[in-house]
Amino acid sequence: MSWITDLFQPEQRTWEDFYRNRWSYDKIVRSTHGVNCTGSCSWNIYVKRGIVTWEMQALDYPQIDAKLPPYEPRGCQRGISCSWYVYSPMRIKYPTVRGVLLDLWRAARKEHPNDPVAAWASIQDDPEKRRAIQRARGKGGFRRAHWEEVYEIMAAANIHTVKRYGPDRLIGFSPIPAMSMISYAAGARFLQLMGGVCRASTTGIAICRRRRRRSGASRPTWRRARTGTRANSSRWWGRTC
Repeated sequence: MSWITDLFQPEQRTWEDFYRNRWSYDKIVRSTHGVNCTGSCSWNIYVKRGIVTWEMQALDYPQIDAKLPPYEPRGCQRGISCSWYVYSPMRIKYPTVRGVLLDLWRAARKEHPNDPVAAWASIQDDPEKRRAIQRARGKGGFRRAHWEEVYEIMAAANIHTVKRYGPDRLIGFSPIPAMSMISYAAGARFLQLMGGVCRASTTGIAICRRRRRRSGASRPTWRRARTGTRANSSRWWGRTC
C-alpha cells in the first residue's frame, strides 16, 4: 500500500487538546446526589484539581438475584448535571431574609436587646407588622443576612410558638431517610426533641392518596409514583394512609 502517505503534523491537530482537557481528570470519587432526590443512585464523580469535570453512572451494583436482570444503570438527567448546580452563579450560598421581616426584626431587637423571644412576640402581636410581612410574600425582596442573625430569628420564632400555642404547633416535613441521612436525622430529631409534628414524606410527593368506594368507606390503593425515571418508577410504590 505504497500509495498511502502517513503525514505527521501535530500542529494541525492542536484543536484536539480542547477535548482532552475537557474530559481529563485526576481522580474518581464515589458519590450521590441528595438535592431533592432520594440520593440512592451511585455516581462516579470525575475530579480535576478539586473541581468536578463530569459525572457518570456507576455500574457495579450487587446482583439481587440470578433470575433478575441487573438493576442498572441508575440515574437521571438531574443527577448527571448536578455539577451545574454546584458551580452555577445562581446558587444561593448565603442566608437571605425578606427585607420587611429583617427590618422589623432588627428594630425589635433594639427594643428587646436581651430577649429575642420577646422581640419576636412584639412583631407577632402587632397587626400592622404582621400584615406587612404577609403582604410582602411572593414579591421577592430578599436580602443577605448573617448566619447568627438567621439562627436567632428561627430559634425565637420556634420558642415563641411553643410557649404560646404548644409544641404540637411545630410541624415539619421529613424527607425519606434515603434522601440524606444528615437532613433526615437533623430535622426528625429536632421535631422529636421539641415535641413537634413530623409529617410523612409521602404527603409531600403526593404518593399517599385515598380512594373512596360508593359506600363511603376508604380502601388502600397502590400506585406508581411519577418520578420520571424507569428505575425510580419501578422502585417506589405508595400506599394510602
